[in-house]
Amino acid sequence: MPKLVVILGLLVTPIISKSQNAQIDEKGFVQINGIEQWITIKGDRSKPVILFLHGGPGSPLTPYADAMFSGWEKDFVLVQWDQRGAGKTYGRTAPAELTPAFIKSNPLKVEEMIKDGIKVAEYLVRHLDKQKIILFGSSWGSVLGIQLAELRPDLFYAYIGHSQLVYPANDLKLAWQKAYQQVKKASDQKSLAVLDALGMPPYDTARQYGQFFRILKKYEQLNSTPAPEHWMKISAEYDNEKDNQHRYDGDDYSFVYFEGDKKLGIEPMSRPVSGLSFKIPIYILQGATDIMTPAEISRPYFDQVTAPKKEYILLSTAAHGFNEEVVKNIFQICKKLPIGGNQ
Repeated sequence: MPKLVVILGLLVTPIISKSQNAQIDEKGFVQINGIEQWITIKGDRSKPVILFLHGGPGSPLTPYADAMFSGWEKDFVLVQWDQRGAGKTYGRTAPAELTPAFIKSNPLKVEEMIKDGIKVAEYLVRHLDKQKIILFGSSWGSVLGIQLAELRPDLFYAYIGHSQLVYPANDLKLAWQKAYQQVKKASDQKSLAVLDALGMPPYDTARQYGQFFRILKKYEQLNSTPAPEHWMKISAEYDNEKDNQHRYDGDDYSFVYFEGDKKLGIEPMSRPVSGLSFKIPIYILQGATDIMTPAEISRPYFDQVTAPKKEYILLSTAAHGFNEEVVKNIFQICKKLPIGGNQ
C-alpha cells in the first residue's frame, strides 16, 4: 500500500495523477472520517467543479462516468466519489465474503454519510483552490445532496437533484399502485403474482424490496427512452473480477441498510426530506415516467421550497435512471450558473 501523506490536514493516499497544462486527471483514496474513500477528479482545473453523488446507495457512477460525461472535461472538473459502502471504498476493507454477520456488525448511517459528503466537498474546495463547487445528487444521492445544500451552502454554488427522494415511504406506496396498474394492463401474470404476494410496502426484508424494484425497473424501461448502450460498458480499469465483486457486494450491503431488514434487526436509512429553506439555487430534474420517485411526491415538495432561484424540470423521455435527456439538462444547468472569479 502506498505511504500515507498529510495534505491540508487530511490523510491521503498519494493520488495517481496525469496532468497536462490545465487538465487534471487524479484518482486515489482519501482519508475521510476515519476510512479511505475512492475519489476521481478529471477535467480542466481552471473550470467549475461538479461533485456527483451517486445513487444506490451502493451504485457508484465512477465506472461509467467517462462514457456518460464524455466531452465535459473541457468545461468542468468532474468529481466521482465512491461513497461509504460502495465500489472501491467498500472494497478497501471488504471481507472475502459478504455475510449477514458482516452486515450487522458494520452499520451504515445516513448521518455519517452526510459528514462524509461535507468532508469531501471541503477537501475539493481546498485541493482544487476553489471558492465553491456545484453539487449534483441522483436518487439516493439526492438524500445526501439536499441535506448538504441545507447544512453547508457556503460550499456550493447550487444543488441539482435528479430523481429526488422526498418521502421514501410514500414514494413506494404510490410506486406500488402505479406498477400494479401497469402490470395488470399488460396482463403480466408473473409480475402480478409477485406484487400480490408482496402486497403494498413497507416490507420486512431487503429481499422483498429487491423483488419489487425489479418489476418497477422493468416497467420504467418499457415507458422511457433508455440510455445509450455504450454508457453501460464499464471502464476497463474497473472491469475486473475484484472490482466487479466489490461493486456487487457493496450494492447488496448498502441496499440492506437503505431499506432495512427486520430479520437482521436493521432499521432503514431512508427517511423523509425535511429542509425547505435554502440559501443557494435549487434545481430538480424529474422523469415524467419515473415510478420509483414520482412527480406526485417531488413536485409538492418543490413548490414549498424557498431559494434564491429554483426550477423544476420535467423530462418527457426519462424515468428514474439516466438517459441522454437527463445528462443534457445537467450540463445546461451547470453551464448557465453565474460562477465568476476563482471558481
